[in-house]
Amino acid sequence: MILVDKQIGEVVAARHVQIDPFEAKQIQPASYDLRVGAQGISTTSKQVVNIEEKGYFELRPGDFAVVLTREVLSFNDSYTARIGLRSKYARKGIIATTGPQIDPGFNGQLKIGITNLSPHVIAMPFEDDFITIEIHKLNMPCQKPYAGDYQGDTALSPRDIEAVAEGDNIGFAKMLDTMRALSKNVSELTMNVDKQVKQNKFIMWLVGIGLAIIGLMTGLIGLMMGLK
Repeated sequence: MILVDKQIGEVVAARHVQIDPFEAKQIQPASYDLRVGAQGISTTSKQVVNIEEKGYFELRPGDFAVVLTREVLSFNDSYTARIGLRSKYARKGIIATTGPQIDPGFNGQLKIGITNLSPHVIAMPFEDDFITIEIHKLNMPCQKPYAGDYQGDTALSPRDIEAVAEGDNIGFAKMLDTMRALSKNVSELTMNVDKQVKQNKFIMWLVGIGLAIIGLMTGLIGLMMGLK
């Protein structure tokens, strides 16, 4: 069962689902909006950015990044949630590459993987809404609550930093730059070819006129000789 706005407030008040800090204005008709947290790292920065101090997190074209949510979440064994990127960022060309759900029993801050597929730099202000969660009530409590590697995380770990800073994702940004440079070169080459073709057409036109004049003069000379 998907919880609506009133139910979200009720389960948070009952501490079945804990959201810290919780703000009622973040509740949507059937979801809750999570905000940009204090830490992020991208394939361009290669080191953790203090988003709270800087005021925003910057995503360059082709960047892959991991950003923490502002909120620390805690779900008991009877609730789960589906994760989705806010449409305002999706429309700018960002995609989220995080897992599809928050498991029952999870506790910690979410680490959201995002990629900038647009040709523009995108700034994500600190505490801006960027992820929404759709909270579900299970028919019965699960038997094996979440106890994975990310349980209790409230900061980017050395493993997260290494995966972004030294991973293969960095090649994507370079690939986009290479494709843009190639596109520019092809465009310039096409313009040069078009210019050369136009020049050649003009030369051929002049040659055609010259041949026509020569043919006409030859005909006239032949006619005059025949008259003699």
